[in-house]
Amino acid sequence: MIDEPREVSSIAPPAAPTVRYEAANRFRDYLALTKPEINALIVISTVAGAWLAFTSRQAPFGFSEAANAVFGTALVASGAGALNQAVEKRYDALMTRTMRRPVAAGRISALRAACFGVFLALAGSLWLLFSVGSRASFLALLALGLYILAYTPLKRRATLCLLVGAVAGAVPPLIGWIAAGGAFDFEAAVIFSLLFLWQFPHFMSIAWICRSDYDRAGYRVLPANASRKRFVAIVALLPALALLALTLFFAFERGALICVSLFAAVGVAFVAFVVRFVMLKSNSAARQLLAASIYYLPVAFALLIFVETYRPLH
Repeated sequence: MIDEPREVSSIAPPAAPTVRYEAANRFRDYLALTKPEINALIVISTVAGAWLAFTSRQAPFGFSEAANAVFGTALVASGAGALNQAVEKRYDALMTRTMRRPVAAGRISALRAACFGVFLALAGSLWLLFSVGSRASFLALLALGLYILAYTPLKRRATLCLLVGAVAGAVPPLIGWIAAGGAFDFEAAVIFSLLFLWQFPHFMSIAWICRSDYDRAGYRVLPANASRKRFVAIVALLPALALLALTLFFAFERGALICVSLFAAVGVAFVAFVVRFVMLKSNSAARQLLAASIYYLPVAFALLIFVETYRPLH
């Protein structure tokens, strides 16, 4: 009789760690729904847009404006990620790269993911509306609509999806720009165009690495016929060259010759990775281009900020 309580107490304690373990797994699954790796780039581009606007107006950096823009934009982007996984559950399950995602693997239902996505998107758009303004909120909802209602279904129909997706993906720095008091002017067009053009070589590297997955899931982000290699070469190289020309023109127009040199060095290096990928058409070259594109983006934004900072001193 004395030993019975000891037996019960020796069995009961493991329950608490198990609950904590399950809660931690559930948290990681919901975090994965938001696609944090994509959100990191969105945060960088939103901050860059705000910083550029403050710098171009020769105003001190407004942390509250930038923070509100980043928080609201990240919420909307997180909602887009969750909604995308809910819509593409069946196709994600067919691809090695995405089959372990929470919805595709069955750990979270598509309905719950969709509700979570709608909540985040609405919360983010409302946050932008009341903390930044209606223009920023409209831009966020426009990007969300393009991503979910146009880009996502187009992926299974035509390569035109790349153009639509690039438009949606180039919106975040504009939200930061608007939040910092910027107008829809030449500088706004430059930061939009920079991110718009950058996405093509960036995504071509991903599409080439994952081409078997995309084919298996029925995605038409690349042509299925013999023109595939030519398509990849054109879509990766021409925007990269246009990106180089854009940044050089912006720096030269600002009269910052030292910045022209810096942009030339960084831009030519990036184009070299694109050319190598176009010539070799190998997974190794695609991975190197992918890494180069991830490094290029924050460096390019930093150089744009330097150009705007350097201009008043020149």
